[in-house]
Amino acid sequence: MRRLIICLCVLLLSQPLYAAHIMDRVREDRLENGLTLLMLERHDTPTVSAYITFRVGGANEGQGNRGIAHLLEHMLLKGTKTLGTRDYAAEKPLLDRIEDVGTRIDRLKNNPATDPAEIEGLRARLKSLQQEHKQYVVKDEFSRIYAENGGVGYNAFTSKDQTTYLISLPANKLELWAAIESDRLQNSVLREFYTEREVVREERRRSYESNPSGLIYEALVANAFTVHPYRNPVIGWDSDIANLSLAEARDFFTRYYRPVNMVITLVGDFESDNALELVRKYFGAISPGIPVPRVVDVEPQQRGEKQIRINFDAEPSLSIAFHKPSLPHLDDYCADLLMDVLAGGASSRLYKRLVVDEQLASSVASYGAVGSRYANLMVIDATPRYPHTVDEVKAAIYEELDRLKREPVSNIELQRARNRLVTDNLRQMRSNSGLARLLSSYEALGGWRYLVDYAAKIETIDPAQLVAFANRYLKAMNRTAVVLQREVK
Repeated sequence: MRRLIICLCVLLLSQPLYAAHIMDRVREDRLENGLTLLMLERHDTPTVSAYITFRVGGANEGQGNRGIAHLLEHMLLKGTKTLGTRDYAAEKPLLDRIEDVGTRIDRLKNNPATDPAEIEGLRARLKSLQQEHKQYVVKDEFSRIYAENGGVGYNAFTSKDQTTYLISLPANKLELWAAIESDRLQNSVLREFYTEREVVREERRRSYESNPSGLIYEALVANAFTVHPYRNPVIGWDSDIANLSLAEARDFFTRYYRPVNMVITLVGDFESDNALELVRKYFGAISPGIPVPRVVDVEPQQRGEKQIRINFDAEPSLSIAFHKPSLPHLDDYCADLLMDVLAGGASSRLYKRLVVDEQLASSVASYGAVGSRYANLMVIDATPRYPHTVDEVKAAIYEELDRLKREPVSNIELQRARNRLVTDNLRQMRSNSGLARLLSSYEALGGWRYLVDYAAKIETIDPAQLVAFANRYLKAMNRTAVVLQREVK
């Protein structure tokens, strides 16, 4: 036990030094077309983690194209003019006919004057064309090629602020990665668009409309924000998805998925000069594109508590959100510390009171939500333990929040929270993929050096600052509370 404690102390004390040491080795280059390249050499294993992140996500959409970034995430896995097809020259005329029929259906389906028989005829024609198109499609060719060449963790994800494509692969396959990903940017074919649009609608039904945790989260965010596009789900609302067009997807991709909005991060076993030349060779000739416009919508100050109750056939649950600033505001660091003090583990205040001592709840959690580029939310989730009610749990949570406004957090609690936060960062930085993800994400948000400063910043925050934070933000007029309950008949 003593040895374990000593090792832990050494780990915690060394974390800021370790982070600084890592960051001293990050090389940053910018190509003539605006592409940002971050590289960090690690020669302990013959692998490389490669992340491509675009500074575009759900927050950059408007009324006519909500959900387009997420749908594009799906579409960009479908292949190019050479990958994902058996014969693109023969496929292309068929793709044009599919788009023509699909566009006509979309134009007519929302017009009350449209003859239903005409719509049905067009849908039958589209189905026939899609069936004919299958002969040309090679499914999942990107993932197959990566897997056959030792790649692991091939994935993509879209958030409010960014879209990322990632892979880890043997170091001697880095040029293969560059060839595939540059081809994706320059020659993507958005094949199977109308089929994939329905796949995403089904994903939405499964993850949000019929899923209690997705349902309550979506309601929380949509009601906490009234103006800012953070209020809209990344996946889009169902009517949005159903009306997204192939032309809109192509236009959004052409404008924003370009070097000026792009961060490539490489971490692993390579020589930086060689990697830079490789990236320049494959990505340097791509046209810069258009910088993603900054969101100018500003969420007005909330002037009263919002309370929402959702009827759903599931165990009751509770979500509470408070508006807060985003990084690099110091209050964002304060929020991280307070969320850990409240629900950061078995020794946290809410866990001890609600789950252990009073057994009011079966679970409790606290986290930052929605996005990171703009002002966002601090959220507390809890699930009551039968026979206790949501209202009992809510009252106990509010008591603990009020206590934070009156009584300074103890130095022991504060240091414990600091330790957990910096250790979590350190744990991610230990792996090539984890470090690449952190560097890529923070660079896309405003600068990767945030990672260097994080431990030092939270070390400067004292109990009095947390009391001030609690009084500024953890108040009823800044609060949105959503309760999910079984329908009372």
